[in-house]
Amino acid sequence: MSFDNLCKVLAETYPANFASWLLGKTPASIEVLKTELSIEPIRADSITFLGTSDRILHLEFQLKLTSDPPLPLRMLDYWVRLYRRYRLPVTQVVILLKSPPEETIIETEFQFEETHHRYRVVRMWEEDPQIFLGDIALLPFATLAAATNPEQLLSRVAQQVSMIESSEQRREIATRAQLLAGLRFDKTLIQQLFRGEGMRESVIYQDIFQQGEQQGEQKGELKLVLRLLNRRLGTIPADLQAQIQALAIAQLENLGEALLDFSEFADLVAWLEAHS
Repeated sequence: MSFDNLCKVLAETYPANFASWLLGKTPASIEVLKTELSIEPIRADSITFLGTSDRILHLEFQLKLTSDPPLPLRMLDYWVRLYRRYRLPVTQVVILLKSPPEETIIETEFQFEETHHRYRVVRMWEEDPQIFLGDIALLPFATLAAATNPEQLLSRVAQQVSMIESSEQRREIATRAQLLAGLRFDKTLIQQLFRGEGMRESVIYQDIFQQGEQQGEQKGELKLVLRLLNRRLGTIPADLQAQIQALAIAQLENLGEALLDFSEFADLVAWLEAHS
């Protein structure tokens, strides 16, 4: 699991909170929509589609701006597919988790000849931290928000986490806050400010993220693929899980794309037979 996928989990766990932040109002009802779209499947490991009664909210979490196909073209592609399927207004928001190099151009539109499509870009390093400090669900994002004294902001986040009454929720939010903080702060400082519950889990995952080792990447990819398969098909039998666990990371990535077309276990079995 990468940083953008961590954000996807947060958005799917607290969809109303994200909608309130990005749309400026709390929808009367909201649901997490399936991530597969028609025609040629788009890999959807870092996006979230939230459906309200009158609008689709498309969130795209990005750590880096470079991609293939380019981000503006992908946003147009998503818009067309979403509108074709739901026939509702679509608000698209790209959430940049980390500031790119100064010379980087942050594009907010796709334009080619007569085709012109715009989308919104949220630069986390420019966001008001108060938006996140007052909401437990969004609290981990405060670690990436604007601050004249970033270390002081991180300390405030740690204090807010320590005040969460539920020990289970406190550990969960602490772990996620520390993971995102790893994009901005030294691990030693994070360990100093976040003591107690959630520390062991967050340090383990930070090591996986920061070192970028093949083993860590494969475990993260495996976890994501199994999670998507469980949502798509139901509980995966042990024998199939064993076959999936034996796949190389490139094969796991291919399976992550292919599973969007699966409708039954036979599809998974056929894919594994063809790619084992």
